[in-house]
Amino acid sequence: MRTIRGMTATTTSARSDLSELGRSETALRTFLHGLPGVDQVGAEQRAAQLGTRSIKTTAKAEAIDLAIRMVDLTTLEGADTPGKVRALAAKALRPDPADPSCPHVGAVCVYPSMVPYVAEVLRGSGVHLASVATAFPSGQAPLEIKLADVRAAVEAGADEIDMVINRGAFLSGRYAEVYDEIVATKEACGDAHLKVILETGELATYDNVRRASWLAMLAGGDFIKTSTGKVPVAATLPVTLVMLEAVRDFRAATGRQVGVKPAGGIKTTKDAIKYLVMVNETVGADWLSPDWFRFGASSLLNDLLMQRTKLTTGVYAGPDYFTLD
Repeated sequence: MRTIRGMTATTTSARSDLSELGRSETALRTFLHGLPGVDQVGAEQRAAQLGTRSIKTTAKAEAIDLAIRMVDLTTLEGADTPGKVRALAAKALRPDPADPSCPHVGAVCVYPSMVPYVAEVLRGSGVHLASVATAFPSGQAPLEIKLADVRAAVEAGADEIDMVINRGAFLSGRYAEVYDEIVATKEACGDAHLKVILETGELATYDNVRRASWLAMLAGGDFIKTSTGKVPVAATLPVTLVMLEAVRDFRAATGRQVGVKPAGGIKTTKDAIKYLVMVNETVGADWLSPDWFRFGASSLLNDLLMQRTKLTTGVYAGPDYFTLD
């Protein structure tokens, strides 16, 4: 027997018990509200403390390359065009055309209508193609429309789907409704991986972030993601800390590893390294991989490239040296 953040269970019985939770609204509510509460002051102090850590020289160069490989290079604008997303995909493959040693990014993330154009460029490259879906960013649409959105993106070539939960249902306590939508979306994904966007800026409390994280994982999400980037409060270090603790505890309880993706507002190399330190200190090296940790970002890549150039050449390249995202 062992204790996992207030839950005592053998690994086998924990898996069995957790797999049954979605069958009952009452059981799901009891479990989620039985999770240990988050110490707000402690979480914010811990995040601030980790944010002061610094790394130098060789370690910094390795961290920058790792962060580049973790970027989901993103454009989610109404003015997106086939030409714009093709150019973004080309940049994802060769972020710095002058330096072939520069790694490619983790994925390109676009709207479903833009997926076919990105697929033309990325096919066979190893760079993933992600698409937002399920009535992004509001999540306010009938389920059949959300699922059609997912299937269309996958059929067009997306191998990762970023869905957004119905925050209205979650905040109203209709946990089974949110759970069932995630399960249905996961099924509609087929072989594509599912990232579940919690929109943490609208969840109000760290306790809700922890509950939403567990709900998304219990329903089968492959990643949990902070934000759409379309609300004022996006990714923060304390929120990401709470989510990292959730995936750590979920793996301890079930044996299944789930990834984390902070998105929105992460713009500098300094910011990215703070997140990498937090990952290492909270969940360990198992998550220090693009398979398990991503940055949802657009402007971050250029700053990583500028800092990388400074480390390799000694000369600081300005932003005009790199293509705009």
